Amino acid sequence: MVKKTSFEHDGCPVARSLDAIGDWWSMLILREAFLGVSRFGEFQKRLGLAKNILTVRLRALVDQGILKTAPASEGSAYQEYLLTPKGHGVFPIMVALRQWSEEFDAHPEEIATILVDKEKGKPVRKLELYSQDGRILSAGDIALKPRTAGKQGKRVVG
Repeated sequence: MVKKTSFEHDGCPVARSLDAIGDWWSMLILREAFLGVSRFGEFQKRLGLAKNILTVRLRALVDQGILKTAPASEGSAYQEYLLTPKGHGVFPIMVALRQWSEEFDAHPEEIATILVDKEKGKPVRKLELYSQDGRILSAGDIALKPRTAGKQGKRVVG
């Protein structure tokens, strides 16, 4: 297996996030976890992922603190993979990716599901970014600034 470049110590939080969850299999595993999948065999069946790759991805998500292992809830010898608070923090990212695809996909009619509020059954509103005073922000409304004035660090791109 080719060793990927690590962004763990990069100054950019986008790069650091991608280091933790940036490959597609990890995101698809997390999608399934949000849908209630918790067992290795369930992940493997739903994703059609080779067992060796699934093992590596699950281990990495556990090592990153995004998933944790626990004894199976029904008391069998199996273990479950459960979202941690850090894992639950990925939820808005997952929704943003989904909404981006729904808006810009070349064939949106092929998207099999819509995201709805369970209680009301209505589609979820598009995520928006707000300023501290409540204004909706776009990319042109934001800037990056150093965390401290005199600090010299690695690239701060994103």
